Order: sequence, then structure tokens, then C-alpha cells
Amino acid sequence: MKITLNNIGKKYEGRENFTIRHINLEIEDKDFCVILGPSGCGKSTLLRMIAGLNSITEGELYFGDRLINKVEPKDRDIAMVFQSYALYPHMTVYDNMAFSLAMRKERKEVIHERVMEAAEILQITDYLYSRPSDISGGQRQRVALGRAMVRKPAVFLMDEPLSNLDAKLREHMRVELVRLHKSLQTTSIYVTHDQTEAMTMATRIVLLDGGKIQQVGKPEDFYNRPANLFVAGFIGSPTMNTFSGKMENGVFVSDNGVIRVSPAPEDAASLAPYEGKAVHLGIRSERFIAGEGEDGKVKAKIDVIEMLGKEKLLYCSLDDGSTCVISQPGYYEYAHDELHNFHLDKEGLHFFDSESTERIN
Repeated sequence: MKITLNNIGKKYEGRENFTIRHINLEIEDKDFCVILGPSGCGKSTLLRMIAGLNSITEGELYFGDRLINKVEPKDRDIAMVFQSYALYPHMTVYDNMAFSLAMRKERKEVIHERVMEAAEILQITDYLYSRPSDISGGQRQRVALGRAMVRKPAVFLMDEPLSNLDAKLREHMRVELVRLHKSLQTTSIYVTHDQTEAMTMATRIVLLDGGKIQQVGKPEDFYNRPANLFVAGFIGSPTMNTFSGKMENGVFVSDNGVIRVSPAPEDAASLAPYEGKAVHLGIRSERFIAGEGEDGKVKAKIDVIEMLGKEKLLYCSLDDGSTCVISQPGYYEYAHDELHNFHLDKEGLHFFDSESTERIN
């Protein structure tokens, strides 16, 4: 099912400003679309509008070619999985999964077939006759997914379904959800504030901030070509290093002159109109190269070393008092308070307009 949002906006009664506005988005059939953003950005509001749980103040929402602004949630052919699982504690796992079908007066044979099929896919057949209080949090989350699956909806909606799980179980369930999506081939919309979930699960990401879309694309687009400074600072762990400065004779010079680097030839043309103007330089931690180079030299004092096994994160200070994070292989030897020379990989430079914060190159 393709979902189209045309200029969607939501303003709650009694509030002066819109929570979200001017949302234009196409979610293709069979996509696993993750709506990502910080707390309060409007992502859950947007999901609830798609579900029909929140009214739409302005704009048009289509499922396929059908305008559904005024269509009741029960008539939208959707299934929603919540953060809290929302299972009936007095019912068995089987009865929880069968409940919606029973309410629709489906035949018992159909109900049993669908419940058993979903249970097998989710590997929960061994505790179909247990109650929710007798199984783990990860198992309860699978039951909530199974309850949605048996309805065979056109669209799955998931609102931070893994946030109550511990770190190891979240990692396992991310993989399970991707496998489930590949198996079912159903359009899925998943809301989270966790960029790891978004980057590892999504076929497409929609990043919101302040009720507006900041960027839409594949996970690799967000990491390799952030649309603006907000995206650059939100995506990645650690986030992108940024330095303010200006272009002088085709060279980026940081505010205090500590960093001087020429852009790659393919970036020079797009930066030509910025001669003498303020710009921001961005560079990922792994794009610092150990040793002196001919261009983009950086002398960094190591303040903190974070050992992560295959890599070391070096939290460093530069001569002008600014800071940066540099990633190096885990087997390289470094010590606190040491001074080391690095240079910037020109192919990994990102430039942003200081005024609009939008990407230049």
C-alpha cells in the first residue's frame, strides 16, 4: 500500500502554533519507513494521524488513491504496535492474538490458522497458552507483533516498540523485525528517537525536527550526504565534527586559522560563490588520517581515549580551544595528553551554508 501525505499539518486545540506542518511525503508500497527525530519533534503525532487516532488539521492523506482524512481507524486496514504492548493480562497469548479476529466474527478455523502461522514465524508457539505475566518482555513484544500480523493489514504502524527492552534484546529484535518485514512484504512505518534503529532497519528514513522534515532518504544518504547541520549533528555516533570559518582564495580557513584545507576538485565549483563568506566545515571522525599531509593539517592534544575494541575514539583539543573526535584503529597506541598530527581526508569534507545551515557541496 502506497501512502501519500500532501501538505499535512496538525494544530491542537488551544495551542497557538502547529505541532507539525507542511509535511509532504510518499511512502512506497512495501517500504520499511522509519520516522526519526528527537523528543517533541512531532513524529508520534504524525504516526497517529496516519492511524486515524489524531485528526488532520490541514492537508490530504491518501492510502493508494483513497483519501482517508475522515476514515475511521478501524476502516483503514492498519495494525498498530505500541510501546506498552497493550496485551490483555487475563488472556492467554493465543487469545490475545486471536482477539481482533474474534471481534470481527471470523470463522474459528481461519482464526486458528492465522494465529498458528504468526506464532511459527515469530517463534512463540511454545507459550501460546501462557499469560503475558509469565513470559519475558521480548516475548510479549512478539505477541504484540503477532496480534497485528494475524489481521493481515495493508499497513503496519509501530510506535517505539523496542524502547522497553534491554540493549541486547533490542539488538536481537531489530534483526527479527527486518526479517519479518522481508517475509511479510507489508508497508511498515516505524517511529523512534534511536538513530541506530533507524540506520539498521529502514529502507527509507524521514528525519523530523521542530515539526518539519529535515531529510528523506536511504540510511547511507544521511551519513554520507547530510542535508543540513542538524542532520549532520544528529546522525552518527559520534556525530560529525563541525568547524566554522570562511572561504579565502578557494581554501577553507577556520575562525582562528587552526584548520586550512582546500576542497576536493569536485566541490570547488559549488563553493566558488562562497568566496569571502562564512561556511561550516564538517568531517566524520574516521576521516582524520594519522600523520602530516600536504593540506588540512591538524595538531591535536588527546584529552580522553575511548577504547571500543576495533576502534579508539580520541577526544581531542586543538590550539584554538575547539574540540573534535577522531576515530583510529583499536590497535594504534595513544596516550592521554599526547600531541599528534593528523590531516583531513579531502574526499570526506562536507560544507554547509552558515546562514541557512543547508548543505553546499
